Amino acid sequence: MVKIKNKLVSHRVNDLTINQFVSVPGDKSISHRSMILGGIADGITKVSGFLESGDCLATMKAMQSMGVEITKENDEYLVHGVGKHGLKAPENGQIDCGNSGTGMRLLAGVLAAQRFDSTVFGDVSLNSRPMTRITKPLEMMGAKVKATENGTAPLKFSAVENLTSIDYDSPIASAQVKSCVLLAGLYSDGEVSLTEPKLSRDHTENMLRGFGVELTSNNLKVTMQGGQSLKAIDIIVPADISSSAFFMVLACLLPNSQITFKNLCVNPSRTGVISILQLMGADISFTNETTTAGEKIADVVVRSSNLHGIEVPHQYIASAIDEFPILFIAAALAKGETRLTNAMELRKKESDRITAMYDGMKTLGVDCHELEDGIVIKGGLKLKGGQVDAEDDHRIAMSFLIAGQFASDSIEVDNCENIMTSFPNFLSICSGLGLNIS
Repeated sequence: MVKIKNKLVSHRVNDLTINQFVSVPGDKSISHRSMILGGIADGITKVSGFLESGDCLATMKAMQSMGVEITKENDEYLVHGVGKHGLKAPENGQIDCGNSGTGMRLLAGVLAAQRFDSTVFGDVSLNSRPMTRITKPLEMMGAKVKATENGTAPLKFSAVENLTSIDYDSPIASAQVKSCVLLAGLYSDGEVSLTEPKLSRDHTENMLRGFGVELTSNNLKVTMQGGQSLKAIDIIVPADISSSAFFMVLACLLPNSQITFKNLCVNPSRTGVISILQLMGADISFTNETTTAGEKIADVVVRSSNLHGIEVPHQYIASAIDEFPILFIAAALAKGETRLTNAMELRKKESDRITAMYDGMKTLGVDCHELEDGIVIKGGLKLKGGQVDAEDDHRIAMSFLIAGQFASDSIEVDNCENIMTSFPNFLSICSGLGLNIS
């Protein structure tokens, strides 16, 4: 595995064409959940395809710090579950989530219900991200949790005996908020319901069902009876659609090219990026479709396409929220105008992804202007080379590195190290496809 440097330079390769299969790493969202749910289940959960990235390893270490034994045999992780009430206080009461917002917000749902005190924190970036979105419903359930004055981590949890029921209307569509409430709901003494304004990804619901938990999903509302226990299962983690998105855009933009992605997670709550690309004119098809543990999996074929600008439909924003940085690059190289609104959540990720992408694209000569809740990109101009700042955001970094293939001169990307948090073999795959990143 190539170690990611803080500064990388992407150089154009003339006359590059690609026609091959690509296997991207295991799905990040499912990997996080496999460790948390496996840890509080009864029995040994076997996990194959786990994403060994910084974020997911931080979640695994968090569960280990609370007494969950996790071993590895060949390419399979064995999570020795301690049951819902078997977790122990971590050493010094501290849990470090690194850069992982998913890890922190999901673990918060479990920590909120424990009979011991704990504090969960992260790096500078994670400690600046909003946490009142989870502390509010947790407090309504009876959790004793304290954030900073700014509503950010560190989050300090005090011991409780049990939590109570809740019927919560979430102001935002967020799988992390929904998952936090459902995980806390496992420890409640009544019915737990959450309604969101738009459908967010449903990996937690799918995996809970796999572990034997009964819950119902009715349009935008999910309901679960509290107090249920989990039984260990075998989990096969499919390939990550968010990681594949960088190479989907690459395949669309390169002439005479085709990339086939093997065993990709095509859960309908995650395929917003495919729907958006198809609206832009992308040639994308599914083969070998199947379902494993409630998750839809397929081989996805992406071919060279003539992309055009669109107004991004609001119904796809929640399911493509992590893929917009690379979609902005696609829009910059498409013909016509692309307009994104109602995407304020992009400002609350590892970086302010609207401003970070706007600044970088302006440097590269893209005709774009920033909106409060989105961006307008007028595509069709050739990208220039230049120096851009990824702002320690893995998806910003990878997007501009892919953009280097389509620029007239090299693109230098600063602050790239956090690529390791989600996609540790990104550079290896790029090299295998013939890209020149140094």
